[in-house]
Amino acid sequence: MSGFLLGHIIDPGSGDKTGDDVAYDPSDLTTHGVIVGMTGSGKTGLGVILLEEALSKGLPTLIIDPKGDMGNLHLLFPEFAGSDFEPWVSPDEASREGISTAQLGTRTAEMWKKGISGWDPGLEVIRKLKDRVDFTIYTPGSQAGVPINVIGSLAAPDLDWAKDAEIGRDEIEGFVSGLLTLADIESDPLSSREHILLANIIEKSWSAGQELDMASLIGQVQDPPLRKLGVFDVDSFFPPKERTGLAMRLNGLVASPSFSSWAEGAPLDINAMLYEPDGSPRAAIIYLAHLSDKERQLVVTMLLSKVVTWMRSLPGATDLRALIYMDEVFGFVPPTANPPSKKPILTILKQARAYGVGMVLSTQNPVDLDYKAMSNAGTWMVGRLQTERDKARILEALESAAGGRDMKAIDEMISGLGKRQFLLHNTRESEPSVFSTRWAMSYLRGPLTRDEVEELTADAPERKPAVSPTAQQGDTAAPAEDETPVAPEVAPGIPVYYLDPATPWAAEAGANPAGTRFEAMVAARVHLVYDETRAKLRHEQEWEAIFSPLGERFDATNAIVVDYDDRDFRSERSRPGNYALVEAPINKRASGRRSAGSSRTTCIAMRRWRSSPTPGSSSTPGWVRAKRTSRSGATGQPRMPRTPRSSKCANVSRPGSTGPRSSSPRRIGGWRSWTSTSTPASGTNLFRRQATCSACSSVGGGVDPCPVPHGAGAKLSAPGRGCERLRPKCRTKSKP
Repeated sequence: MSGFLLGHIIDPGSGDKTGDDVAYDPSDLTTHGVIVGMTGSGKTGLGVILLEEALSKGLPTLIIDPKGDMGNLHLLFPEFAGSDFEPWVSPDEASREGISTAQLGTRTAEMWKKGISGWDPGLEVIRKLKDRVDFTIYTPGSQAGVPINVIGSLAAPDLDWAKDAEIGRDEIEGFVSGLLTLADIESDPLSSREHILLANIIEKSWSAGQELDMASLIGQVQDPPLRKLGVFDVDSFFPPKERTGLAMRLNGLVASPSFSSWAEGAPLDINAMLYEPDGSPRAAIIYLAHLSDKERQLVVTMLLSKVVTWMRSLPGATDLRALIYMDEVFGFVPPTANPPSKKPILTILKQARAYGVGMVLSTQNPVDLDYKAMSNAGTWMVGRLQTERDKARILEALESAAGGRDMKAIDEMISGLGKRQFLLHNTRESEPSVFSTRWAMSYLRGPLTRDEVEELTADAPERKPAVSPTAQQGDTAAPAEDETPVAPEVAPGIPVYYLDPATPWAAEAGANPAGTRFEAMVAARVHLVYDETRAKLRHEQEWEAIFSPLGERFDATNAIVVDYDDRDFRSERSRPGNYALVEAPINKRASGRRSAGSSRTTCIAMRRWRSSPTPGSSSTPGWVRAKRTSRSGATGQPRMPRTPRSSKCANVSRPGSTGPRSSSPRRIGGWRSWTSTSTPASGTNLFRRQATCSACSSVGGGVDPCPVPHGAGAKLSAPGRGCERLRPKCRTKSKP
């Protein structure tokens, strides 16, 4: 790639041209650059020239324009017709000179053609630039240009949170800081409760791959989808009453008529803003002149946070692949304060080099820049300065960046600069030089008004507003074909509950705390007790799972093992929504009993292992007592409710049967329902052979002593032989 033609090198003493051009190596911008100059020094013109060169070389540019000057890049008139210039010349200037705007337009066209003709490659490059590059002026919060959806979607970035959580958190921090600044709320990421709460809510959704919008975010402020923040419960860290106050404040911001435009337009997609679908470069100009200082902070913070996420997704590069230009950086990266925009700017200056992304900052006063930003700039273009204090700050920065230079000579060079003359200090060059800028190809009209921006972008295809889905659907979207706005009927006596948004295992079940679709599920609990009296060994274990989806026939293999408690369920849903149609006959109580029986059989069968002998005891296996708790109902998107009421079913004489439920294991002839036992050390998976005791109708196995207390010496025989009394008075035998 050839160098950027910025102008002619001049002699610092006489100001005469030396005959050499400034062919700036674009790869030097991977170490970033700073343009400094007072009003009238030609700083804005130099910025436009730098961007023209980058675009001519096929480099995409992202241009942040707080004043409205950089829209002049759109004013390319390769035919140099007076009619092209006339709409953009000043009527006041024409009036002062006593000529018409048409005459002024013709004169301006001739002047511009003459100025450009003196530079190689001349006029033809303007036509190529206009034909090959798409210039788009974005106007966040306004329909004047191309609207852009800055905060309406809150789409989750395409990240692997196991590896790139830091990238996502940086973007979250930028958004939350900008939003709270807009709402005039303290936004310190470490000390602000509001910041900590919002950041955790967004991270929980994004890490699960779920998108948010402002409406759902405000709703979750009142009803957070988490139970703890740090070591404290959410309600202790941020009481509900105060969370409601924050929600009301954010809602007031969103309810403002002017705020609706922030959720309209194209999504904030950096790759789409910089490249055409065919890979051609684009010039994305972010026009901010119509916004307040707080709104500008929000846009710059969100935009550059997205840039950081985007650039970290790129492979490493040594050459420049994209350029970010920020005009009039005053207030965005100050030396003492910490506005939300400061962190992403410093992050880009420190890290973007590795990805081939360069950044150029432009300012009138060097004291506006944080010393960390200045120390990370490898190229300085210094024009005329307003005060000695500004010059002293520049000399300090240059000496720090490249020690050993003759600072006295540099001081004299800066003092002798004229209009459109700049000192070029590049850390990759041995000596600084002074140059005079070339003529800009774009007509330097000055700051554009909103009406002028609207005229320039009238034919842009992106002008059609793209309203976010959330804004279209209102509180509740129209039900899909497999949905109904009315909750499905559930069998009488079966309470219906909804999943609490803060349930820790909600993501395992595929639930979305911000979702509006409710689906049914069944929850089950099995309590196991291993009791070996002779070994004095007793072990209890509880197993819980939810079953979803619910088909026409209950499928116990759909179990999702979770650990739930009563806090996970609530009697009322937390947000409006529609209900998914259910194939299972949940309106019939018999369906619930069949589900309960099937789930119990499965849960017990999963644990029917031959137990290994207990050290120091006989080889006789132990037994496991099982009881099941079942809950059922309808769930919140996409899985939710069940009953918190424990309905235990432990009076079953053999697996798979169903019967009346009781609150505790029911004795049948003196012993409780048993099944065998825990996981074997040897890894065997054997079912025990079973036999029936005729005296008590209990199920057992092997030749273990019968636990039924109907006489000493009783034992349970092998299958087919029945239970025999060892004492003569026992005359009961089962049939073979």
